[in-house]
Amino acid sequence: MTNIPETGRTPRVQIRLVVIQILVFSLLGTLGSRLWYLQIREGAQYQKEASGNHVQQVVQPAVRGEILDARGVPLADTETKLVVSASRTDLMKMKDGGKAVLTKLAGVLGMKSQDVMEKVRLCDAKTPQPCWNGSPYQPIPITDEATPRQALQIRERSEDFPGITAEPEAVRRYPSPGEANTAQVLGYLSPVTDQEIQQAKNTDSPYLRSDMVGRSGLERQYDQELRGKAGVTRYEVDNLGRVIGKAKSDAAEPGSNLVTSIDARVQRVAEYELDRAMKVARTQFDKNTGENYKADSGAVVVMEAKTGRVVAMASAPTYDPNVWVGGISAKDYKKLTGKDSDYPLLNRAIQGQSAPGSTFKVVSTAAAIQAGYDFDGHYPCTSSYSVGGQVFKNFEGENFGPISLGRALEVSCDTVFYGLADNEWKKDGGINPKKGQPKDWFFKTAHQFGLGKPTGIDLPNEVSGRVPDRQWKQKYWEANKDAWCKTGKKDGSYVEKIAYENCLEGNKMREGDEINYSIGQGDTLLTPIQEAVIYSAISNGGTLWDPTIGKAIVSPDGKKVTEIKPKSHGRLPIDAKTRDVMEAALAGVVTRGTAAWKFGGWPQDKIPLHAKTGTAEVYGKQTTSWLATFSKDYAVVMTISQAGTGSGASGEAVHNIYNALYGVQSDGSIDKKKALLYTPQQGLPKIQPDGSIVAPKIEKYDPNANQASPSPGQTAPTDNPPGTAPSPTASNRDTRRRTGRPTKRRRILT
Repeated sequence: MTNIPETGRTPRVQIRLVVIQILVFSLLGTLGSRLWYLQIREGAQYQKEASGNHVQQVVQPAVRGEILDARGVPLADTETKLVVSASRTDLMKMKDGGKAVLTKLAGVLGMKSQDVMEKVRLCDAKTPQPCWNGSPYQPIPITDEATPRQALQIRERSEDFPGITAEPEAVRRYPSPGEANTAQVLGYLSPVTDQEIQQAKNTDSPYLRSDMVGRSGLERQYDQELRGKAGVTRYEVDNLGRVIGKAKSDAAEPGSNLVTSIDARVQRVAEYELDRAMKVARTQFDKNTGENYKADSGAVVVMEAKTGRVVAMASAPTYDPNVWVGGISAKDYKKLTGKDSDYPLLNRAIQGQSAPGSTFKVVSTAAAIQAGYDFDGHYPCTSSYSVGGQVFKNFEGENFGPISLGRALEVSCDTVFYGLADNEWKKDGGINPKKGQPKDWFFKTAHQFGLGKPTGIDLPNEVSGRVPDRQWKQKYWEANKDAWCKTGKKDGSYVEKIAYENCLEGNKMREGDEINYSIGQGDTLLTPIQEAVIYSAISNGGTLWDPTIGKAIVSPDGKKVTEIKPKSHGRLPIDAKTRDVMEAALAGVVTRGTAAWKFGGWPQDKIPLHAKTGTAEVYGKQTTSWLATFSKDYAVVMTISQAGTGSGASGEAVHNIYNALYGVQSDGSIDKKKALLYTPQQGLPKIQPDGSIVAPKIEKYDPNANQASPSPGQTAPTDNPPGTAPSPTASNRDTRRRTGRPTKRRRILT
């Protein structure tokens, strides 16, 4: 007898079979449900995505819009060049990472193999330039200077150069019309990064991997308008990559053109005169340091006084923006960013901030009037001013006796402003004022002049300057107290003494702080563009304009023109009467004050000029030259670091800029036919029916045509009126220099 059933299966085996059957049916049910979901529920979506796997995109880059000057002269445009590019994706598939191909390519192009390999490596924190900071999937340009013969070699021997292309492409060009460089204003381009692509993915202006984007200047500020929209052609391909049809095409849309207020002719004059002034300054001896002036950097701004439009803006040292086109070399990159480069990428007109020296006295004058002082009152211009046991001398120990505020501006008398600022400091309660007691007229007025914040110019990365008021001092002290207390010594060096005093009471407004501030020294910082706004406002009746360079956006076909209107951000805190008397005093600076020796022969009766000189002292450096001027049409501001006095270093250059603007000849006569811009440019350049703009021809600047020449018997630099001036001298000095004094920033600490 046996217990095995007729089926031959034990109960345990049967149970197992049932469990297996249940599992099988469950799996089949799950698979069926998934198939239904994929085929029925989401079938259309997956079919769409699957079809995308058989579509290849070909991108046609958009032609970037031109940047034009006020008369339609191209400052930045495009040209067709033979560009040799490498596909990093293809190179990385090779066993040697593409080294053999790149070495062979270097031989054809006449380049070093190392230079070629560096261009295709990806940028990261550890990889110095040159390197590729764009998308790794985008063709990387090796050179845009390939000859037709080199391009033909590469294309005919494509099997020897896998991943390498040689195609004609539209590339950016900066033509420098009439040798007007305009580098820092224009900026430059570089490839879009993956991060930028992701950030702009869901915006109105997404990036493609082939896009070049603006990195500075107008190229960055107006990038969206200039860039246009790249075209994309989509091809259907089979699984072998063969084209079997055309799916869809989006035509490329060229970028719009930007018309600016820059006049290429005036721009060239400004650049030349700034460069020449710096070179001349380097030949002059600085008696305080015992060596020639270094004149290491500078800037000049020419602005329409009634609109705030920038006619010219130059910064030195400068560079050729074309070095960025097609990828920058290691040698060129080092020249632009190395420690010995003086950093030419900086636009010192909007990013260079320094103590303004006596050009700041227009602010202090307005502050004094707001505080209740009479412009025509009598204020002692003594040879020195004593504060807390320290004697602070006027320039060259001058003593003009009691003078008005207007005369104080003309001869730039420091001690008048020392006394006014000191009086206000005492009225405000001294170093420990009661809560709500300080009126701080000298600081309040600076803010009303728009200082301590960016002007709002349509260029990126403008700095704000600094008004060192009580709020700033408190924040600055909190940030630096530990370092000051650690390094400060009561009886140490000059720097150690300053650190010691700042540690103890750096958050308080000391007597010396306000006195230094009143003459544009101490911790006060301004930029050339801020000065241009201030002096333009004095010229135009008090309106503080936002400086603008962009004038209009013109569509590629010329049918749509969007004008960029000037905007105001306030008014000067002075009435018409005060403005008029200040203007008269600043005219006196040109005719009998500190700038008179540099403006001899100027037709003041026909074109009145107004000016204020400034010589700012900076600890550890030579003095900074400032000259702020204006006519009824323009404001011209120039500054040169480590170049000496305001009029001595910058006077002749500014005079020559006005000569070019108004057509003033060397004998003082006016030839309007030779004037570059006797009146500011009105309207926009003429746009043709096809959208093109015909550019007028630019003649090269002849620096000898309208050079300022010394008047017979012209005196040396001086703050004194004619007749009391010292004997002429060839050195770059005037009475804006204190004698027997170390070269350090003026500070009076009590």
